[in-house]
Amino acid sequence: MSIYVGNLSYDVTQDDLTQTFSEYGTVKRVHVPLDRETQRMRGFAFVEMETDEQEAAAIEDLDGAEWMGRDLKVNKARPRENRSSGGSWGNRGKSRRY
Repeated sequence: MSIYVGNLSYDVTQDDLTQTFSEYGTVKRVHVPLDRETQRMRGFAFVEMETDEQEAAAIEDLDGAEWMGRDLKVNKARPRENRSSGGSWGNRGKSRRY
């Protein structure tokens, strides 16, 4: 299981998240996605902890909590949706001619 942490300050680092979540147990991994173009943080992260119980405690305590000037959104991460590369949007309305 992984935890989604949203509405983060753009100044948050992996170390900040590790330190905060380690109060609830052992942090196995922190992933802070960056914008492809700007290489700037996107405002959310994913945290994996050692046990489900530790993750549940962190979610319960931190969801809605004010941290670094923002109200956190903390919940179980959902599986990533598969994006189709085809279809009407994939071709941007252009037809292919061979």
